[in-house]
Amino acid sequence: MTATAPGRIAQGLVALLLLLPAALILGLAFVAPLARLAALSVSAPEGPLAAFSELLGEEVYRRIFLNTIVLALVVTAATLAIGFPVALALTRLEIGWRTILFACVLVPLWISVLVRTFSWMLLLERNGPINRVLMGAGLTEQPLPLLFNTAGVTIGMTHVLLPYAVLPIYAALARIDPALMRASEGLGASRLTTFRRVLLPLSARGVATAATFTFLLSLGFFITPAVLGGPASTTIPILIDSFVNERLNWPLAASASIVLLAMALGIVALASRVVPVGALAEAR
Repeated sequence: MTATAPGRIAQGLVALLLLLPAALILGLAFVAPLARLAALSVSAPEGPLAAFSELLGEEVYRRIFLNTIVLALVVTAATLAIGFPVALALTRLEIGWRTILFACVLVPLWISVLVRTFSWMLLLERNGPINRVLMGAGLTEQPLPLLFNTAGVTIGMTHVLLPYAVLPIYAALARIDPALMRASEGLGASRLTTFRRVLLPLSARGVATAATFTFLLSLGFFITPAVLGGPASTTIPILIDSFVNERLNWPLAASASIVLLAMALGIVALASRVVPVGALAEAR
């Protein structure tokens, strides 16, 4: 035991030295700015909690917080509704078609979010292709208001966040043994029963991971709501930008950032009861 003690101490020192660069980067790039942000949030001249009191006490700010949460929930539901069938198709297609579909899912990730958002502006405008197709098909007599409102923001954010839902769900579905599906059908279960009693429970962790990812990303989205949205679709990131660039009120901006961070941490804490943090890391 005494002979191996110096070796263990040396190994521990080597491990600490290897971790030191990462710890320094984490401290300088994350912990220090976060501490500065927390200090700014309580630096209002009216008192330490004045910024939080104004932020949570004003009706307009509470409505913006509620709008952000509702928008994140709607986008999450939309990405799951679209992402699950796409992920299921990826597990059923032949390798050639699977590669093509994977490319359709992943290629948008290589394109700037700003470029994709401006593309949706061209598609959703009153004289854009979508409204022309709807009017040409006789589904509507006048152009639908799809731009500068919540509908446009939802469509744009769903498109941007869809890969983050497809990939975790696909990873969960790919682990399911096909023999279980054949056994369920062989025992007389309908396809709907097989989906509800076998496929969905076995893929629940992947669905929960996808929901967590998309919801957290939706809470902090800025570009798409700022470009495609209007006054009624103002979100917390847009509010923070307004505090910084228009009102020059750093305590309010910092307090809104702290509240947004607390919301995100709360979601992670709730999600960890269903999906372990390790599973979230593996899904990436």
